[in-house]
Amino acid sequence: MKRFILGKKHETLQMFNDDGKRIPVTIVKSESCYLVGIKTQDKHGYYSAVLGFGDMAKPKKQRAGELKKAGIKTPLRFLKEVRLTDDMVKVGEKGKQALVLGETTIEIGGKIMPQDMFVVPAMLSVSGRSKGKGFAGVVKRHGFAGGPATHGQSDRHRAPGSIGATTTPGRVLKGKRMAGRMGRVNSTISGLSLVSANEDTLVIKGMLPGRTGSLLLITAK
Repeated sequence: MKRFILGKKHETLQMFNDDGKRIPVTIVKSESCYLVGIKTQDKHGYYSAVLGFGDMAKPKKQRAGELKKAGIKTPLRFLKEVRLTDDMVKVGEKGKQALVLGETTIEIGGKIMPQDMFVVPAMLSVSGRSKGKGFAGVVKRHGFAGGPATHGQSDRHRAPGSIGATTTPGRVLKGKRMAGRMGRVNSTISGLSLVSANEDTLVIKGMLPGRTGSLLLITAK
């Protein structure tokens, strides 16, 4: 059954496992992840859970209304949907729709904790926005080899080479790999091992996308 949670990238460090081997780990904080709503097939055409995370000083009226309807007092900053299957949704004891995750049931407005979602060992997929690296040339951005270093080539070592086509089509095709802004795109890393999970923290083996403090979506099947 699918498991998921929102968190923020806290720090990357190293630790030792039970075999005494040093491993790189990333700490993910998830102290304020809530179930804001559930979308159903009858009303919206699909099943999904609306997750909320983080806090902000003053949310807009629409966001404040959604949180008030869900019974959440924390002014959440981020909202994100995660697709569900029909067997993961039911009506809770208070008449609200609830999320069913094995033996765990979370009603709308309830808090989602890492220890309720994930159990060691687990293989995770982590999605986030990669770090922005500014304007980059084709060698750094796309891994081009560059031009030759001899035979009079004094300024073509990192040049892209010819970008034009012949008379037909007579233009540079859309999507041509060229220099430009690098990074700051949606990125997903799969096959990561869960080291530990408690009520507000996940420890994941390996490197995760994004800068410190950026939003992450952690999922497991």
